Amino acid sequence: MEKFIVYAIKSLVDNRLYVGFTNSFERRIKEHNDGKTRSTKAYRPWVVVFTEMVTCREEARKREKFLKSGCGKEFLKRNLQQNSAL
Repeated sequence: MEKFIVYAIKSLVDNRLYVGFTNSFERRIKEHNDGKTRSTKAYRPWVVVFTEMVTCREEARKREKFLKSGCGKEFLKRNLQQNSAL
């Protein structure tokens, strides 16, 4: 069974968040930081701020869609604030 990782990365240039999912996490993060993704190229470097493993592509897509919604963005912001307070 293939596993997918839903992730959020944060730009060190302007603190913007990018949410995506992949079945090859290390490769995908490298692509973001190497400038191979058009939508993230101008905001490099990126750091990983959130990951979540799911068991199928459909679940990964649903979770990605949630994290890109208003409620999902608030969830990520709260998660980031809690983690930075540690």
